[in-house]
Amino acid sequence: MIRFADGQDDPKKILDRYGSGSPEYEFLRAYIDSSHVYDYSSGEELVFEADLRRHIIDASIALYRSRLAFRIFQESKCNERYWNRRVDGGFTLKTGVRPSEAIDDIFVNTRLYGTECATAIVIIYYKAVLDSYKADLFNKAFGEIVLMNWRDMDDLLGVSTYRRLPDYVPGDCRYVKNPDVNPLTPEWQGENIIDLGSGRYYGHGIGTGDVEYFIRALNQNRIAGSQVSAYLMDSATRPDFHGLYRYWKFAS
Repeated sequence: MIRFADGQDDPKKILDRYGSGSPEYEFLRAYIDSSHVYDYSSGEELVFEADLRRHIIDASIALYRSRLAFRIFQESKCNERYWNRRVDGGFTLKTGVRPSEAIDDIFVNTRLYGTECATAIVIIYYKAVLDSYKADLFNKAFGEIVLMNWRDMDDLLGVSTYRRLPDYVPGDCRYVKNPDVNPLTPEWQGENIIDLGSGRYYGHGIGTGDVEYFIRALNQNRIAGSQVSAYLMDSATRPDFHGLYRYWKFAS
């Protein structure tokens, strides 16, 4: 169930704002029907999360359609007008560059970029927050950006991985683990996938499909003779929706 601290909003009325086939509707329906209690300060905060989750999905689809190249860290590339490439394969924002323009450039000049799946998720998160915050607030919030993995992300994003959650919903980042990965291709040890809703997911370097689609792809990259299948882990990675809302609410 959903509970509001201000006691002034009805989550079912918020649900009615969205079409029954939309990711927002699927997210809200799951939380409303859950036996777990989800606390929000207000209906406005709930709408903020629903919309940000939608932006995560839209950014995932945009990255898929733009055909961002899959490259291991040693072979990553970026547009040097906006980014510096580190020796470890990550990208750092150039001095004097507007962060909003640098993130948008990845979706415009995609052919100039290539990286692996964790960095693709980081790019998706920054793009989703940009679309929620808009350029001025985003640039105020994120003066320095590193694109690589969870450890290098800005604290404001608050990205964390949670295990054995009561509900998994659209906008979550799930992980398909390949325990018997071929040691010659360690990049196939697993795949971060964004829940697009309606049982479909996006994973950089593999594409879009249901969970079994990603399991089959990873199973093709196991050690010879392995009988241990790749599998979807009981966990989800999420940004700090509450913290991002508070910054949007009080810093804008």
